[in-house]
Amino acid sequence: MAETDVDLVILGGGSGGYACALRAAELGMSVALIDKDKLGGTCLHRGCIPTKALLHAGEVADQTRESEQFGVKAALEGIDAPAVRKYQEGVVSRLYKGLQGLVKSRGIQFVEGEGRLASPTSVQVGDTTYRGKHVVLATGSVPRTLPGLEVDGSRVVFSDHALQLDRVPASVVVLGGGVIGVEFASIWRSFGAEVTVVEMLPHLVPLEDEASSKLLERAFRRRGIKQELGARFSGVEHTDGGVRVSLEGGKTIDAELLLVAVGRGPVSQDLGYEEAGVTLDRGFVKVDEYCQTNVPTISAVGDLIPSPQLAHVGFGEGILVAERLAGLSVVPIDYAGVPRVTYCEPEVASVGLTEAQAAEKHGADGIKTLTYDLAGNGKSQILKTAGAVKLVAAKDGPVLGVHLVGSRVGELLAEAQLIYNWEALPSEVAQLIHAHPTQSEAVGEAHLALAGKPLHVHG
Repeated sequence: MAETDVDLVILGGGSGGYACALRAAELGMSVALIDKDKLGGTCLHRGCIPTKALLHAGEVADQTRESEQFGVKAALEGIDAPAVRKYQEGVVSRLYKGLQGLVKSRGIQFVEGEGRLASPTSVQVGDTTYRGKHVVLATGSVPRTLPGLEVDGSRVVFSDHALQLDRVPASVVVLGGGVIGVEFASIWRSFGAEVTVVEMLPHLVPLEDEASSKLLERAFRRRGIKQELGARFSGVEHTDGGVRVSLEGGKTIDAELLLVAVGRGPVSQDLGYEEAGVTLDRGFVKVDEYCQTNVPTISAVGDLIPSPQLAHVGFGEGILVAERLAGLSVVPIDYAGVPRVTYCEPEVASVGLTEAQAAEKHGADGIKTLTYDLAGNGKSQILKTAGAVKLVAAKDGPVLGVHLVGSRVGELLAEAQLIYNWEALPSEVAQLIHAHPTQSEAVGEAHLALAGKPLHVHG
Protein backbone atom coordinates (compact mmCIF):
# COMPACT_ATOMS: atom_id res chain seq x y z
CA MET A 1 0.00 0.00 0.00
CA ALA A 2 1.43 3.33 -1.08
CA GLU A 3 0.82 6.51 0.89
CA THR A 4 0.76 10.16 -0.19
CA ASP A 5 0.75 12.92 2.41
CA VAL A 6 -0.75 16.35 1.68
CA ASP A 7 -2.34 19.17 3.68
CA LEU A 8 -5.81 18.67 2.21
CA VAL A 9 -7.55 15.69 0.61
CA ILE A 10 -10.73 16.45 -1.35
CA LEU A 11 -13.05 13.64 -2.43
CA GLY A 12 -15.04 14.91 -5.40
CA GLY A 13 -13.90 17.11 -8.30
CA GLY A 14 -17.14 18.96 -9.06
CA SER A 15 -17.94 22.62 -8.39
CA GLY A 16 -17.51 22.50 -4.62
CA GLY A 17 -14.47 20.24 -4.64
CA TYR A 18 -12.42 21.98 -7.29
CA ALA A 19 -13.26 25.46 -5.95
CA CYS A 20 -12.00 24.34 -2.55
CA ALA A 21 -8.86 22.90 -4.16
CA LEU A 22 -8.09 26.05 -6.14
CA ARG A 23 -8.51 28.36 -3.16
CA ALA A 24 -6.58 26.06 -0.82
CA ALA A 25 -3.67 25.93 -3.28
CA GLU A 26 -3.73 29.75 -3.52
CA LEU A 27 -3.39 29.83 0.25
CA GLY A 28 -0.30 27.61 0.23
CA MET A 29 -1.76 24.18 0.95
CA SER A 30 -0.76 21.00 -0.84
CA VAL A 31 -3.90 19.38 -2.24
CA ALA A 32 -4.97 16.00 -3.57
CA LEU A 33 -8.25 16.21 -5.52
CA ILE A 34 -9.88 12.85 -6.15
CA ASP A 35 -12.74 11.96 -8.51
CA LYS A 36 -13.81 8.75 -10.23
CA ASP A 37 -15.02 10.79 -13.22
CA LYS A 38 -13.85 13.86 -15.11
CA LEU A 39 -12.74 17.02 -13.35
CA GLY A 40 -15.64 19.48 -13.27
CA GLY A 41 -18.33 17.07 -12.15
CA THR A 42 -22.03 17.20 -12.94
CA CYS A 43 -22.18 20.95 -13.60
CA LEU A 44 -19.62 20.99 -16.39
CA HIS A 45 -20.31 17.63 -18.01
CA ARG A 46 -23.96 16.72 -17.33
CA GLY A 47 -25.64 19.81 -15.88
CA CYS A 48 -25.32 23.58 -16.02
CA ILE A 49 -23.11 23.96 -19.07
CA PRO A 50 -24.49 21.41 -21.58
CA THR A 51 -28.12 22.22 -20.74
CA LYS A 52 -27.57 25.95 -21.20
CA ALA A 53 -25.89 25.26 -24.53
CA LEU A 54 -29.03 23.36 -25.59
CA LEU A 55 -31.23 26.18 -24.32
CA HIS A 56 -29.28 28.67 -26.43
CA ALA A 57 -29.65 26.42 -29.49
CA GLY A 58 -33.38 26.38 -28.73
CA GLU A 59 -33.38 30.18 -28.52
CA VAL A 60 -31.76 30.38 -31.96
CA ALA A 61 -34.42 28.01 -33.32
CA ASP A 62 -37.23 30.11 -31.84
CA GLN A 63 -35.74 33.33 -33.19
CA THR A 64 -35.46 31.82 -36.66
CA ARG A 65 -39.01 30.48 -36.50
CA GLU A 66 -40.35 33.87 -35.36
CA SER A 67 -38.04 36.10 -37.40
CA GLU A 68 -40.76 37.63 -39.60
CA GLN A 69 -42.19 39.56 -36.65
CA PHE A 70 -38.89 41.49 -36.67
CA GLY A 71 -39.04 42.03 -40.42
CA VAL A 72 -36.45 39.36 -41.15
CA LYS A 73 -37.38 36.57 -43.56
CA ALA A 74 -35.85 33.25 -42.55
CA ALA A 75 -36.95 29.64 -42.62
CA LEU A 76 -36.23 26.99 -40.02
CA GLU A 77 -35.41 23.87 -42.03
CA GLY A 78 -35.15 21.70 -38.95
CA ILE A 79 -32.98 20.70 -36.01
CA ASP A 80 -29.78 18.79 -36.79
CA ALA A 81 -29.53 16.94 -33.47
CA PRO A 82 -26.00 15.56 -34.03
CA ALA A 83 -24.77 19.08 -34.94
CA VAL A 84 -26.43 20.55 -31.86
CA ARG A 85 -24.73 17.91 -29.76
CA LYS A 86 -21.39 18.69 -31.41
CA TYR A 87 -21.83 22.37 -30.50
CA GLN A 88 -22.80 21.45 -26.93
CA GLU A 89 -19.84 19.10 -26.53
CA GLY A 90 -17.48 21.72 -27.99
CA VAL A 91 -18.50 24.21 -25.30
CA VAL A 92 -17.95 21.59 -22.58
CA SER A 93 -14.62 20.47 -24.05
CA ARG A 94 -13.14 23.97 -24.15
CA LEU A 95 -14.15 24.67 -20.55
CA TYR A 96 -12.89 21.25 -19.45
CA LYS A 97 -9.45 21.84 -20.97
CA GLY A 98 -9.30 25.27 -19.35
CA LEU A 99 -10.17 23.83 -15.94
CA GLN A 100 -7.60 21.05 -16.28
CA GLY A 101 -4.93 23.64 -17.08
CA LEU A 102 -5.98 25.79 -14.14
CA VAL A 103 -5.80 22.90 -11.66
CA LYS A 104 -2.40 21.84 -13.02
CA SER A 105 -1.03 25.40 -12.85
CA ARG A 106 -1.89 25.59 -9.14
CA GLY A 107 0.13 22.45 -8.38
CA ILE A 108 -2.96 20.43 -7.38
CA GLN A 109 -2.59 16.67 -7.65
CA PHE A 110 -5.68 15.39 -9.51
CA VAL A 111 -6.33 11.69 -8.95
CA GLU A 112 -8.76 9.96 -11.30
CA GLY A 113 -10.08 6.96 -9.44
CA GLU A 114 -12.79 5.70 -7.12
CA GLY A 115 -12.06 7.08 -3.66
CA ARG A 116 -13.39 5.94 -0.30
CA LEU A 117 -13.04 7.62 3.07
CA ALA A 118 -10.66 5.33 4.96
CA SER A 119 -10.35 7.32 8.20
CA PRO A 120 -11.06 10.84 9.48
CA THR A 121 -7.85 11.98 7.76
CA SER A 122 -7.46 9.75 4.69
CA VAL A 123 -9.03 8.63 1.43
CA GLN A 124 -8.12 5.37 -0.28
CA VAL A 125 -7.96 5.04 -4.07
CA GLY A 126 -7.05 1.53 -5.21
CA ASP A 127 -3.77 0.63 -3.52
CA THR A 128 -2.89 4.20 -2.56
CA THR A 129 -3.91 6.07 0.58
CA TYR A 130 -4.03 9.88 0.43
CA ARG A 131 -3.57 11.27 3.91
CA GLY A 132 -4.13 14.88 4.92
CA LYS A 133 -4.54 17.15 7.91
CA HIS A 134 -8.12 17.62 6.76
CA VAL A 135 -10.56 15.91 4.38
CA VAL A 136 -13.31 17.63 2.38
CA LEU A 137 -16.21 15.52 1.11
CA ALA A 138 -17.69 16.79 -2.17
CA THR A 139 -19.20 13.74 -3.87
CA GLY A 140 -22.24 15.58 -5.22
CA SER A 141 -25.60 14.20 -6.28
CA VAL A 142 -27.36 11.98 -8.82
CA PRO A 143 -30.88 12.04 -10.29
CA ARG A 144 -33.63 10.53 -8.15
CA THR A 145 -36.58 8.45 -9.26
CA LEU A 146 -39.85 7.45 -7.59
CA PRO A 147 -40.56 4.09 -5.90
CA GLY A 148 -41.36 1.52 -8.56
CA LEU A 149 -40.40 3.82 -11.46
CA GLU A 150 -37.59 2.14 -13.39
CA VAL A 151 -35.39 4.38 -15.54
CA ASP A 152 -34.17 2.34 -18.52
CA GLY A 153 -32.20 5.12 -20.24
CA SER A 154 -34.09 4.53 -23.48
CA ARG A 155 -37.78 5.37 -23.13
CA VAL A 156 -37.73 6.44 -19.49
CA VAL A 157 -34.74 8.72 -18.99
CA PHE A 158 -32.91 11.01 -16.59
CA SER A 159 -31.43 14.34 -17.66
CA ASP A 160 -28.05 12.60 -18.11
CA HIS A 161 -29.58 10.39 -20.82
CA ALA A 162 -31.46 13.31 -22.38
CA LEU A 163 -28.18 15.12 -23.02
CA GLN A 164 -26.93 12.14 -25.05
CA LEU A 165 -29.93 11.88 -27.38
CA ASP A 166 -29.09 11.82 -31.08
CA ARG A 167 -32.58 12.94 -32.11
CA VAL A 168 -35.38 15.31 -31.15
CA PRO A 169 -38.23 13.23 -29.71
CA ALA A 170 -41.64 13.87 -31.27
CA SER A 171 -43.29 14.01 -27.86
CA VAL A 172 -42.18 14.01 -24.23
CA VAL A 173 -43.76 13.81 -20.79
CA VAL A 174 -41.63 15.61 -18.22
CA LEU A 175 -42.23 14.30 -14.71
CA GLY A 176 -41.36 17.18 -12.37
CA GLY A 177 -41.92 20.91 -12.79
CA GLY A 178 -38.81 22.08 -10.96
CA VAL A 179 -35.72 23.66 -12.52
CA ILE A 180 -34.49 20.63 -14.48
CA GLY A 181 -37.97 19.69 -15.69
CA VAL A 182 -38.96 23.10 -17.03
CA GLU A 183 -35.57 23.68 -18.65
CA PHE A 184 -35.82 20.44 -20.64
CA ALA A 185 -39.48 21.17 -21.42
CA SER A 186 -38.35 24.51 -22.83
CA ILE A 187 -35.52 22.94 -24.86
CA TRP A 188 -37.66 20.27 -26.46
CA ARG A 189 -40.51 22.66 -27.24
CA SER A 190 -38.05 25.01 -28.95
CA PHE A 191 -36.85 22.03 -31.00
CA GLY A 192 -40.44 21.25 -32.06
CA ALA A 193 -41.51 18.47 -29.69
CA GLU A 194 -44.93 18.16 -28.08
CA VAL A 195 -44.33 18.53 -24.35
CA THR A 196 -46.43 17.88 -21.25
CA VAL A 197 -45.11 18.72 -17.77
CA VAL A 198 -46.54 16.75 -14.84
CA GLU A 199 -46.06 18.35 -11.40
CA MET A 200 -47.68 17.06 -8.22
CA LEU A 201 -47.61 20.49 -6.54
CA PRO A 202 -50.00 23.28 -7.60
CA HIS A 203 -47.40 25.28 -9.55
CA LEU A 204 -44.31 25.00 -11.75
CA VAL A 205 -40.99 25.98 -10.11
CA PRO A 206 -42.71 25.64 -6.72
CA LEU A 207 -39.78 27.07 -4.73
CA GLU A 208 -40.17 30.43 -6.47
CA ASP A 209 -42.59 33.22 -5.59
CA GLU A 210 -46.10 32.17 -6.62
CA ALA A 211 -46.44 35.19 -8.90
CA SER A 212 -43.35 34.07 -10.85
CA SER A 213 -44.73 30.54 -11.15
CA LYS A 214 -48.01 31.85 -12.57
CA LEU A 215 -46.21 34.03 -15.13
CA LEU A 216 -44.14 31.03 -16.26
CA GLU A 217 -47.24 28.83 -16.50
CA ARG A 218 -48.95 31.46 -18.66
CA ALA A 219 -45.88 31.78 -20.90
CA PHE A 220 -45.62 27.99 -21.26
CA ARG A 221 -49.30 27.79 -22.27
CA ARG A 222 -48.65 30.41 -24.96
CA ARG A 223 -45.74 28.30 -26.19
CA GLY A 224 -47.96 25.21 -26.35
CA ILE A 225 -46.35 23.41 -23.43
CA LYS A 226 -49.10 21.43 -21.71
CA GLN A 227 -49.20 21.26 -17.93
CA GLU A 228 -50.76 18.82 -15.49
CA LEU A 229 -50.44 20.63 -12.15
CA GLY A 230 -51.43 19.12 -8.81
CA ALA A 231 -51.26 15.76 -10.61
CA ARG A 232 -49.69 12.62 -9.16
CA PHE A 233 -47.88 10.04 -11.28
CA SER A 234 -49.20 6.49 -10.88
CA GLY A 235 -47.34 4.45 -13.49
CA VAL A 236 -45.77 4.04 -16.93
CA GLU A 237 -45.91 1.27 -19.51
CA HIS A 238 -44.15 0.75 -22.82
CA THR A 239 -46.15 1.08 -26.02
CA ASP A 240 -45.33 0.61 -29.70
CA GLY A 241 -44.67 4.35 -29.98
CA GLY A 242 -42.87 4.87 -26.66
CA VAL A 243 -44.61 5.14 -23.29
CA ARG A 244 -48.03 5.62 -21.76
CA VAL A 245 -47.90 7.64 -18.54
CA SER A 246 -50.75 7.20 -16.05
CA LEU A 247 -51.81 9.78 -13.49
CA GLU A 248 -53.89 9.27 -10.37
CA GLY A 249 -57.50 9.77 -11.34
CA GLY A 250 -57.18 7.70 -14.50
CA LYS A 251 -55.76 10.16 -17.05
CA THR A 252 -53.12 8.79 -19.44
CA ILE A 253 -50.63 10.57 -21.70
CA ASP A 254 -48.89 8.89 -24.64
CA ALA A 255 -45.42 10.08 -25.63
CA GLU A 256 -42.15 8.94 -27.14
CA LEU A 257 -40.17 9.62 -23.95
CA LEU A 258 -40.68 10.11 -20.23
CA LEU A 259 -38.11 12.36 -18.56
CA VAL A 260 -37.87 11.77 -14.81
CA ALA A 261 -36.92 15.09 -13.20
CA VAL A 262 -38.10 14.71 -9.61
CA GLY A 263 -34.91 15.96 -7.96
CA ARG A 264 -31.40 14.84 -7.11
CA GLY A 265 -30.12 12.90 -4.12
CA PRO A 266 -26.71 12.95 -2.40
CA VAL A 267 -23.94 10.49 -3.29
CA SER A 268 -22.90 9.18 0.13
CA GLN A 269 -23.67 5.47 0.24
CA ASP A 270 -20.85 2.93 0.66
CA LEU A 271 -18.14 5.59 0.70
CA GLY A 272 -17.02 5.04 4.29
CA TYR A 273 -18.63 8.17 5.70
CA GLU A 274 -20.56 6.57 8.54
CA GLU A 275 -17.69 4.22 9.39
CA ALA A 276 -15.50 7.30 9.92
CA GLY A 277 -18.11 8.73 12.29
CA VAL A 278 -19.71 11.28 9.96
CA THR A 279 -23.38 11.98 10.75
CA LEU A 280 -25.81 11.61 7.85
CA ASP A 281 -29.46 12.62 7.53
CA ARG A 282 -31.43 10.98 4.68
CA GLY A 283 -28.12 10.53 2.87
CA PHE A 284 -27.02 14.15 3.26
CA VAL A 285 -23.92 14.91 5.32
CA LYS A 286 -24.84 17.12 8.26
CA VAL A 287 -22.70 20.24 8.69
CA ASP A 288 -22.72 23.48 10.67
CA GLU A 289 -22.83 26.97 9.15
CA TYR A 290 -19.12 26.68 8.31
CA CYS A 291 -19.56 23.36 6.41
CA GLN A 292 -17.89 21.50 9.28
CA THR A 293 -19.13 17.97 10.05
CA ASN A 294 -19.30 16.46 13.53
CA VAL A 295 -15.80 15.02 12.87
CA PRO A 296 -13.26 17.84 13.43
CA THR A 297 -11.01 16.82 10.53
CA ILE A 298 -13.81 16.47 7.96
CA SER A 299 -15.83 19.14 6.12
CA ALA A 300 -18.42 18.73 3.35
CA VAL A 301 -19.65 20.98 0.55
CA GLY A 302 -21.96 21.10 -2.48
CA ASP A 303 -24.93 18.86 -3.27
CA LEU A 304 -23.75 16.41 -0.61
CA ILE A 305 -25.03 18.73 2.14
CA PRO A 306 -28.61 20.04 2.49
CA SER A 307 -27.98 23.48 0.99
CA PRO A 308 -29.35 24.73 -2.37
CA GLN A 309 -28.21 22.42 -5.17
CA LEU A 310 -26.55 25.11 -7.27
CA ALA A 311 -23.04 25.07 -8.73
CA HIS A 312 -22.32 28.58 -7.48
CA VAL A 313 -23.34 27.54 -3.96
CA GLY A 314 -20.74 24.78 -4.22
CA PHE A 315 -18.14 27.34 -5.32
CA GLY A 316 -18.94 29.53 -2.31
CA GLU A 317 -18.88 26.64 0.15
CA GLY A 318 -15.59 25.30 -1.23
CA ILE A 319 -13.94 28.71 -0.91
CA LEU A 320 -15.33 29.16 2.61
CA VAL A 321 -13.87 25.82 3.77
CA ALA A 322 -10.45 26.49 2.22
CA GLU A 323 -10.25 29.91 3.89
CA ARG A 324 -11.42 28.55 7.24
CA LEU A 325 -8.76 25.83 7.14
CA ALA A 326 -6.14 28.48 6.29
CA GLY A 327 -7.08 30.39 9.44
CA LEU A 328 -8.79 33.28 7.70
CA SER A 329 -11.87 34.95 9.14
CA VAL A 330 -14.93 33.63 7.27
CA VAL A 331 -18.62 34.58 7.25
CA PRO A 332 -21.35 31.93 6.95
CA ILE A 333 -23.27 31.93 3.68
CA ASP A 334 -26.73 33.56 3.71
CA TYR A 335 -28.41 31.08 1.38
CA ALA A 336 -31.41 33.37 0.85
CA GLY A 337 -28.92 35.87 -0.62
CA VAL A 338 -27.72 33.45 -3.30
CA PRO A 339 -29.09 34.26 -6.79
CA ARG A 340 -31.27 31.60 -8.39
CA VAL A 341 -32.03 31.26 -12.11
CA THR A 342 -34.16 28.82 -14.10
CA TYR A 343 -32.95 29.17 -17.70
CA CYS A 344 -36.14 28.19 -19.56
CA GLU A 345 -37.88 30.60 -21.93
CA PRO A 346 -38.86 32.88 -20.31
CA GLU A 347 -36.25 32.83 -17.56
CA VAL A 348 -37.25 32.88 -13.90
CA ALA A 349 -34.76 34.56 -11.55
CA SER A 350 -34.80 35.54 -7.91
CA VAL A 351 -32.85 36.45 -4.81
CA GLY A 352 -34.02 36.84 -1.23
CA LEU A 353 -37.40 35.93 0.25
CA THR A 354 -40.64 35.16 -1.55
CA GLU A 355 -43.72 37.13 -0.50
CA ALA A 356 -44.95 34.12 1.52
CA GLN A 357 -41.59 33.72 3.29
CA ALA A 358 -41.38 37.44 4.05
CA ALA A 359 -44.94 37.49 5.42
CA GLU A 360 -44.16 34.51 7.63
CA LYS A 361 -41.03 36.21 8.95
CA HIS A 362 -42.25 39.80 9.29
CA GLY A 363 -46.04 39.41 9.36
CA ALA A 364 -48.40 40.21 6.49
CA ASP A 365 -48.69 43.81 7.74
CA GLY A 366 -44.92 44.16 8.00
CA ILE A 367 -44.15 43.92 4.29
CA LYS A 368 -45.07 45.64 1.05
CA THR A 369 -44.81 44.43 -2.56
CA LEU A 370 -44.69 45.99 -5.99
CA THR A 371 -44.90 44.43 -9.44
CA TYR A 372 -43.50 46.24 -12.50
CA ASP A 373 -44.69 44.79 -15.81
CA LEU A 374 -42.03 44.46 -18.51
CA ALA A 375 -44.56 45.95 -20.94
CA GLY A 376 -43.29 49.32 -19.72
CA ASN A 377 -39.64 48.49 -20.43
CA GLY A 378 -38.30 49.56 -23.83
CA LYS A 379 -35.65 46.84 -24.24
CA SER A 380 -38.13 44.12 -23.27
CA GLN A 381 -40.50 45.43 -25.94
CA ILE A 382 -37.63 45.31 -28.46
CA LEU A 383 -36.98 41.70 -27.47
CA LYS A 384 -40.74 41.00 -27.51
CA THR A 385 -40.65 39.40 -24.09
CA ALA A 386 -43.37 39.50 -21.44
CA GLY A 387 -42.83 39.23 -17.70
CA ALA A 388 -42.38 41.30 -14.60
CA VAL A 389 -40.15 42.45 -11.76
CA LYS A 390 -41.67 41.86 -8.35
CA LEU A 391 -40.18 43.44 -5.22
CA VAL A 392 -40.83 42.37 -1.64
CA ALA A 393 -39.71 44.85 1.03
CA ALA A 394 -40.12 45.44 4.74
CA LYS A 395 -42.45 48.32 5.53
CA ASP A 396 -40.16 51.30 6.04
CA GLY A 397 -37.25 48.91 5.65
CA PRO A 398 -34.94 47.16 3.16
CA VAL A 399 -35.72 45.09 0.11
CA LEU A 400 -36.29 41.46 1.17
CA GLY A 401 -36.69 39.82 -2.23
CA VAL A 402 -36.41 40.46 -5.96
CA HIS A 403 -38.28 38.17 -8.38
CA LEU A 404 -38.03 38.38 -12.17
CA VAL A 405 -39.62 36.64 -15.14
CA GLY A 406 -38.73 37.34 -18.78
CA SER A 407 -36.18 36.64 -21.49
CA ARG A 408 -32.59 37.12 -20.27
CA VAL A 409 -33.63 38.40 -16.81
CA GLY A 410 -31.03 36.15 -15.15
CA GLU A 411 -28.51 38.82 -16.17
CA LEU A 412 -30.32 41.31 -13.90
CA LEU A 413 -29.63 39.28 -10.77
CA ALA A 414 -26.18 40.77 -10.18
CA GLU A 415 -27.73 44.08 -9.16
CA ALA A 416 -30.62 42.37 -7.37
CA GLN A 417 -28.11 40.34 -5.33
CA LEU A 418 -26.36 43.49 -4.16
CA ILE A 419 -29.69 45.14 -3.30
CA TYR A 420 -30.71 42.22 -1.08
CA ASN A 421 -27.35 41.44 0.48
CA TRP A 422 -26.52 45.07 1.26
CA GLU A 423 -30.01 45.56 2.74
CA ALA A 424 -30.72 48.50 0.46
CA LEU A 425 -33.81 50.64 0.94
CA PRO A 426 -36.07 51.13 -2.11
CA SER A 427 -35.36 54.88 -1.88
CA GLU A 428 -31.60 54.23 -2.09
CA VAL A 429 -31.94 52.10 -5.23
CA ALA A 430 -34.31 54.71 -6.69
CA GLN A 431 -31.43 57.23 -6.63
CA LEU A 432 -29.43 55.10 -9.10
CA ILE A 433 -29.75 55.99 -12.79
CA HIS A 434 -29.98 52.95 -15.06
CA ALA A 435 -28.83 52.95 -18.68
CA HIS A 436 -31.55 53.36 -21.30
CA PRO A 437 -32.73 51.29 -23.06
CA THR A 438 -31.80 48.23 -21.00
CA GLN A 439 -33.74 45.58 -19.13
CA SER A 440 -31.90 46.69 -15.99
CA GLU A 441 -34.13 49.77 -16.09
CA ALA A 442 -37.00 47.51 -15.04
CA VAL A 443 -35.26 46.92 -11.70
CA GLY A 444 -34.74 50.67 -11.31
CA GLU A 445 -38.33 51.49 -12.31
CA ALA A 446 -39.70 48.99 -9.80
CA HIS A 447 -37.70 50.62 -7.00
CA LEU A 448 -38.76 54.10 -8.12
CA ALA A 449 -42.38 53.00 -7.86
CA LEU A 450 -41.86 51.30 -4.49
CA ALA A 451 -40.18 54.48 -3.22
CA GLY A 452 -43.29 56.45 -4.17
CA LYS A 453 -42.03 58.18 -7.31
CA PRO A 454 -43.01 56.04 -10.28
CA LEU A 455 -41.86 57.00 -13.78
CA HIS A 456 -43.13 54.67 -16.54
CA VAL A 457 -45.85 53.13 -14.38
CA HIS A 458 -49.57 53.78 -14.73
CA GLY A 459 -51.32 54.81 -11.53
